[in-house]
Amino acid sequence: MSEFFSLKAKKILVAGHRGMVGAAVVRRLASEGCEILTLGRDKADLTRQAETEAALADLKPDAIVMAAAKVGGILANDTYPATFLYENLAIETNLIEGARRAGVTRFLMLGSSCIYPKLAPQPIPESALLTGPLEPTNEWYAIAKIAGLKMAQAYRRQYGLSYISAMPTNLYGPGDNFDLNSSHVMPALIRKAHEAKMSGAKEIVMWGTGTPLREFLHVDDCADGIVHLLKTYDGDEHVNLGSGTDLPIGDLMQMICEVVGFNGTISKDLSKPDGTPRKLMSGDKIKSLGWQPKIALRDGIASTYQWFLQNVAQP
Repeated sequence: MSEFFSLKAKKILVAGHRGMVGAAVVRRLASEGCEILTLGRDKADLTRQAETEAALADLKPDAIVMAAAKVGGILANDTYPATFLYENLAIETNLIEGARRAGVTRFLMLGSSCIYPKLAPQPIPESALLTGPLEPTNEWYAIAKIAGLKMAQAYRRQYGLSYISAMPTNLYGPGDNFDLNSSHVMPALIRKAHEAKMSGAKEIVMWGTGTPLREFLHVDDCADGIVHLLKTYDGDEHVNLGSGTDLPIGDLMQMICEVVGFNGTISKDLSKPDGTPRKLMSGDKIKSLGWQPKIALRDGIASTYQWFLQNVAQP
């Protein structure tokens, strides 16, 4: 597909560069011949409008990738709904309006697959947005992300700006959050399997029934898809960014245990919530734009576990 927006010699701001996705986007942009800009908390608190607008006016980027967000798993979302709603709304509105004021004509807003209804058709097409109730445990985060997506659309419509949105599926990889109290399912299961192996435990306990189906995308594949969209896509509708395949959480747990080397049994804590029964996003649109992922799930888990051993695990 032909390039709509060339990155060469452009100033590209990655907001949220210290997070897993932002760091992956920075790595991916390194080969694009562009100047990579970052905006850490030491320079501006993105939840503060005046600080954000002043920083953008100073940096004058040609394009912005909005990877900054307040993120967490089921437990964190359910425990801190006000924090997730407020901080994500603030970051989005400050960056998008700040970008407009700073003359930024190209903007990519990153959402999340949780924006879709709990019982959306599977695989989930982009058109399923706002067609039914959300998953209650993370609706606050989802509503904030929907607002950001709609804001990008509104700015296209009212100001003629080339602002687009991408909706990644469940991401994992280097830089992930492995804190058991606030992490997503993949890093939580990797840590549980590792700690069970190291302690010599005979069993590992998994939340819920293990039957919910989930789709996973390595963060480096996600970053590649983001750069592809930044260069080639200029449509009003958001674009799903996923692997196109899913598997039961129980099978994922088994695969992780094999990669980590934990040989005990897997038991289930049925008192814990399962969340959405299935959440597979349709990848038809992104494929039609000439992109598909390259990293197989087992290979991605293995490389993520190696990163965990080198950067997180206690010696």
